Amino acid sequence: MTSNNKTKWYAAGLHFECTGCGQCCSGPGEGYVWITKPEVKFLAEHLSLTLEDTHKKYLRRIIVRHSIIEHPKSKDCIFLSQCADSRSCSIYPVRPNQCRTWPFWDMNLLNSDMWNSVAITCPGINRGKYYSFEEVEKLKKQNSWWNDEN
Repeated sequence: MTSNNKTKWYAAGLHFECTGCGQCCSGPGEGYVWITKPEVKFLAEHLSLTLEDTHKKYLRRIIVRHSIIEHPKSKDCIFLSQCADSRSCSIYPVRPNQCRTWPFWDMNLLNSDMWNSVAITCPGINRGKYYSFEEVEKLKKQNSWWNDEN
């Protein structure tokens, strides 16, 4: 372990396994699901829509970036689907990088208190698969999922 790793509270690694609960995709507060130009293209292809129609129907512009819209009342991601007793992502194969890197976001990794606070609403945190410090850092810094050059 390098001296740099010793300064991180999660130097010994973390556990996380998505339970598919959809909590990270749902309200009650408004949020942003940032989506990049390449991801918009993947989304449009997945939905069999033009880029223009995808933008009109599913995205909102926030200054110079785009975010996936939410249901007006629930503030859930528009692509979070309810099926019987479970919820799932209807665009899972092309979900944005932001979704793919949950919960390994800078704000969640500030300290153990923040991590454990997020764990209150995310049942997959502190359970399941072990992620080494190096794996956590790689996910935290990941910018694109569609190539190996992260």
